Amino acid sequence: MTTSIGTGPGRALVAVYGLFSLAAGARAGVQIALKFGEAPLAYSLSAFAALVYILLTVALFRGARRLALAAIVVELAGVLVVGTLSVLDPAAFPDETVWSTYGKGYLFIPLVLPLVGLYWLRRRR
Repeated sequence: MTTSIGTGPGRALVAVYGLFSLAAGARAGVQIALKFGEAPLAYSLSAFAALVYILLTVALFRGARRLALAAIVVELAGVLVVGTLSVLDPAAFPDETVWSTYGKGYLFIPLVLPLVGLYWLRRRR
């Protein structure tokens, strides 16, 4: 028997993903509305990150384990790829994204969060 992934301490994970959904979404919305031409790639990636965080929030809350796992894998890949590219080619990212420099602007939480999410999904199996 499997246990629910959005209950107990999993609620904290849902809350953190919900908070990141709001933070990344609001940041991307303002950046896209006011200065999209300055760094369209960076701002689009922040909007994509917000969508991934929204999907994760809903998947964890509803207990959709496979969807949550897929979204966490996308999130981790995004953090690693964007983080690496932003370090190797900073000119390609004239402004920060949620995932640039592995989430440095968010205290590296975007790098740690998918690892915590994977641990939680595995633990609640």
